[in-house]
Amino acid sequence: MLKPGPVWAAGTMSGTSLDGVDAALVLSDGERILDFGRSDYRPYAPAERDILHAALGRWPGEDGVEAAAEVVETAHAEILSGLSEASIIGFHGQTLAHDPDGRQGPRRTHQAGDGAVLAEVLGRPVVWDFRSSDVEMGGQGAPLAPFFHFACAKYAGLDAPAVFLNLGGVGNVTWVDPRQAAPEMPGAVLAFDTGPANAPINDLMRIRRKLDQDEGGALALEGRVDEAALQGFLEHRYFLRMPPKSLDRNDFHDMLARVSDLSDADAAATLTACAAAAVARGGEHYPIPPSAIYVTGGGRLNAALMVALQTRMNCPVQPIEDIGLDGDMLEAQAFAYLAVRVARGLPTSGPSTTGVGALIGGGKISQPG
Repeated sequence: MLKPGPVWAAGTMSGTSLDGVDAALVLSDGERILDFGRSDYRPYAPAERDILHAALGRWPGEDGVEAAAEVVETAHAEILSGLSEASIIGFHGQTLAHDPDGRQGPRRTHQAGDGAVLAEVLGRPVVWDFRSSDVEMGGQGAPLAPFFHFACAKYAGLDAPAVFLNLGGVGNVTWVDPRQAAPEMPGAVLAFDTGPANAPINDLMRIRRKLDQDEGGALALEGRVDEAALQGFLEHRYFLRMPPKSLDRNDFHDMLARVSDLSDADAAATLTACAAAAVARGGEHYPIPPSAIYVTGGGRLNAALMVALQTRMNCPVQPIEDIGLDGDMLEAQAFAYLAVRVARGLPTSGPSTTGVGALIGGGKISQPG
């Protein structure tokens, strides 16, 4: 059991871009954020990244999954061993497959990595498997950071509706109204995945140039957007669905085929424009226009993507550092915060974030020993 009041928690995130593991400390009572602590990053080695790529789209028991889980557990154990202040750990794992609508069979989601293994290795309680109970109860299982984003808005002193935009492998937004008392209140949050973000760009660079990413958006800035490919992308049925809604990394599997005949620069420019256009389409669903959009994740470092966003939005688009938060660590911090909420019996998702029928607290708790 956690002691009463605020506790230090460590959270981790290994995102769909497959670059590595973020870990960060948060001081919280499960409702408020009291402070942010130190953080760390552990990149995946090329061989580890190859193992994870090979397991994408696969479910427990399928080829390559056990090897991927071992990579994930090893990397997380290494980085979390250095964050000894934490009384509890929020372990997200590595999403390999996500099918909350049951298009491939039963409704399910799969994050590789066993929190019970980490609890034994680290000697501390680990909260993990955050998404499965939400999916089992009819939710999308994602995004899970919105209640944390609401707490961040309070921590930053925001006093008007705003949007937190995370640009990882997939893009997702949380519209928040910090004038509400708590994230579970009606009208406090709305969240959904916008569409592909960095993942197709990273895949393009990996295939064509043997690089992990378009550093700073430099290649995209050299190219021209293919408008036909962009318009074809926007005709995807996903954009017609009402939120809450979520994506698997491979739902837009035809992205690279759309730009296969383009030069490297034009292909990068087009995929970047697609990511920005998807965010703009998502803006149609906000209950009240936001006062600003605060961008987190690796996409905020892509100058081409940030310019494309600003040209499509009717409010300022700013890196989240402008309100004193850490755009590299926000998702890891979210799972630290959520771990405390799970341990305290507080909800982690609801109808306006994942579409689950009622407020629900996800996550398993594994104790050492």
